[in-house]
Amino acid sequence: MKNILVTGANGQLGNALQAIAGQYPEFQLLYTDKDTLDITSEEAVEAFFSRQPVHAVINCAAYTAVDKAEEDEEAAFLLNFQAPLILAEAAAKHNSAFIHISTDYVFDGRHYRPYTETSETSPQSIYGASKLRGEAAVLGYHPNAVVIRTSWLYSRYGVNFVLRMQQLMQEKESLNVVYDQVGTPTYAPDLAAVILTILQHPEPAGGIYHYSNEGVASWYDFAIAIKALTGASCRISPVTSEQYPTPAQRPAYSVLNKEKIKAAFGITIPYWKDSLAVCLGK
Repeated sequence: MKNILVTGANGQLGNALQAIAGQYPEFQLLYTDKDTLDITSEEAVEAFFSRQPVHAVINCAAYTAVDKAEEDEEAAFLLNFQAPLILAEAAAKHNSAFIHISTDYVFDGRHYRPYTETSETSPQSIYGASKLRGEAAVLGYHPNAVVIRTSWLYSRYGVNFVLRMQQLMQEKESLNVVYDQVGTPTYAPDLAAVILTILQHPEPAGGIYHYSNEGVASWYDFAIAIKALTGASCRISPVTSEQYPTPAQRPAYSVLNKEKIKAAFGITIPYWKDSLAVCLGK
């Protein structure tokens, strides 16, 4: 068995990895979170690597409170930049593979063609800027690392758009949802399966890869699909971003081009509505 360190194990992606780990008997996943491993401490990370062999690291930990990050920049950069740097340095030192999760928010959303891995980055928020710095840190210290940018992550766990919409649709008669921000929802178990598939490859090529489910949607489209699948009676109205201001600016368009990851690892990516139906048990 190969030991795989999973950080942020109590988050959406960490929970998804735990749910499917039994399908990959060649891996022993070592689940950690902030209470069991301080990834902002070089000493704590080095001690973990020294206690047992670590074949690979999956860094799911992140500061993901996008709006809160605008006033909590230090905390966002600590977890999204400093921690990945420390993990990547330790992984490189111990010859461990490294998979790091990043975000579509590294783009400004002003281009209306799916973003490739080589598209120009220009984050418009503290969250996006901190994640972009994290990417550079990981690849700077561990050039063979795999950085996966994903978008609009959701699951049955934690805090996410699907669970929040389900709750609000039960509580309210009407909701306003923005229609001028376009991207692709990503079901966390789909991403988890891709990560473990990548680790099955003996020497995956390092660098940046994009992964989301297939298709394109606005947040309004996403909400309408949730309503249809759950049978909610709540009225949903489309509004502009200007009508629903937030502290952090979101990309207006952040659809990701996934040709590179499909070609490199021979994966087939589910359509976003099909994965949403799976999530909701429909």
